[in-house]
Amino acid sequence: MNSTLIQMTLIMACGVGWRWAKPAGLSAEQTRQVLTTVVYYLLLPVMVLEVLWSADIGLHSLQYTLLGVVSIVFALACMWIVGLVFSFEHRRMGAMLLAAAFPNVTYLGLPVLEQTFGSWARSVVIQMDLFAATPLLFTVGVMVARHYGEDRAEKSKPLWLFFNAPPFWAAAVAVILNSNGVIAPAWLFGVLQKLSAAVVPLMLFSLGLALSWKAVSVRNIPYVIPVMLIKMALMPLFAMALVGYLPITGAYRAAAVLDLSMPSMVLGIVFCDRYRLDSPLYAMTVTVTTALSLITLPFWYGML
Repeated sequence: MNSTLIQMTLIMACGVGWRWAKPAGLSAEQTRQVLTTVVYYLLLPVMVLEVLWSADIGLHSLQYTLLGVVSIVFALACMWIVGLVFSFEHRRMGAMLLAAAFPNVTYLGLPVLEQTFGSWARSVVIQMDLFAATPLLFTVGVMVARHYGEDRAEKSKPLWLFFNAPPFWAAAVAVILNSNGVIAPAWLFGVLQKLSAAVVPLMLFSLGLALSWKAVSVRNIPYVIPVMLIKMALMPLFAMALVGYLPITGAYRAAAVLDLSMPSMVLGIVFCDRYRLDSPLYAMTVTVTTALSLITLPFWYGML
């Protein structure tokens, strides 16, 4: 695990270095937008197709869904109770709820789990993401952002339209091909594998581009602390307890829980900007929890 995290950290450091150096005058924001667009619209759907086409999809997929959904709802409930007790301002509360509940299951979880457990862990990550975290983000997460923020759009986008996205279409195609026993031709599978190989380094580099210590401010520390405690401690503990009641065993159990132990997701900053939540607070939370994960992930791995 430590060797894996060192490798991941060095790749993310390249992104941090790019933010500082701005080669060819390209800012971190410009570079990240291009890279994440390529990953989201091409490389990630290709990986989803490759993995789910040949994955063992069945009852355990529902178990990953249950584990992910209930753990995220638990974290949301914990953060909501804390906010109720301390009466946080709405913009902050919305950002804190998103940061505390939704882990970076793909952008950091995928490289960490693949390097730690092997290529089979990609199936765990993708099922946890597409069957649990992302559907919950685009429904409950959007409702939270709308409630605590401002939606100035003339007409709000129906929630179901959020699922009209390349990764979901790729997942649907893969599940259909998988369930019908269609075998991918060797040449096509080779192409899918080569494109998929680019996902992990680009995700880590993009994550490094998104980290900025300028977002860290003393005034936000009291708001980041409860998010850190819930996201990095209570949520993994709850997931460990819950998975004991599910028939997920061995390394699959460890991979699923470790994926839910990841720091706050980067995508949440988009929701904060869109619904005018406290974006600087959210950015600070992502930076701090990602740095803290270099300590907490080896700990939870050892526990598991």
